[in-house]
Amino acid sequence: MALKNQMDVNTYLKRIEYDGPVDVSTETLRNLQVAHLLHVPFENLSIHASEPIVLDDEALFAKIVERKRGGFCYEANGLFAALLRALGFDVSMLSAEVARGNGEFSPPFDHMALLVNLEKRWLVDVGFGDSFLEPLLLDTTSEQIQGDQSFRIESEGQYRVVFRRKGEEWEPMYRFTLEPHQFADYEEMCRFHQTSPHSHFTQNRICSRATPEGRITLSGMRLIVTTKHGREERLLDSANEYEEVLRDQFGIANQKS
Repeated sequence: MALKNQMDVNTYLKRIEYDGPVDVSTETLRNLQVAHLLHVPFENLSIHASEPIVLDDEALFAKIVERKRGGFCYEANGLFAALLRALGFDVSMLSAEVARGNGEFSPPFDHMALLVNLEKRWLVDVGFGDSFLEPLLLDTTSEQIQGDQSFRIESEGQYRVVFRRKGEEWEPMYRFTLEPHQFADYEEMCRFHQTSPHSHFTQNRICSRATPEGRITLSGMRLIVTTKHGREERLLDSANEYEEVLRDQFGIANQKS
């Protein structure tokens, strides 16, 4: 059990099946982010189970580590920040605004990303769903290639903007500022996403995680599996099959527990 102001790091590392070095280094940071994305799903099931989301290290540890659940950005990145701090990393929570199809961005605090200061500065994110698998260098505009995906970060006024290559085009993912924040700063938007009919999180259940081959996603009753060979989709037949997929593919035995 996690104690107040003292994280059970070993239990957290077992949760993400990480047994590598824990020194404060770029390689450790990279490996921890990858392990987290492979083992902790991006999911909003609490919202659809009427389970309040509490932005607090102990509550998030109980949910994600002890009960082996996932979470959305405030939960996954919030707890990952606590792990990194416990290991000695210099980490800050950032306010991010998600790109919309009309060229605009969502409000501040719509997304939480992380900044980690090492010999260089890194953008870290384990709570955006389908995104960059490894941290991105913050202070370069060069293309950063990860497998078959490419990203870059550009400065635009007070913001840094993360772009992902789509064919010959670069599409924005989100923009963020470098001012550090605390959980309390995200409370209003977290409440909005739990309660508002205008939030996409209240409109559909989602559970998704990275795999060594690509990604597996449960969107409503649709199971989507992507690999380097392509994309497969199928509709699940029943609530029982839905629960089976949650258990077998995401390790979630009881979404209300």
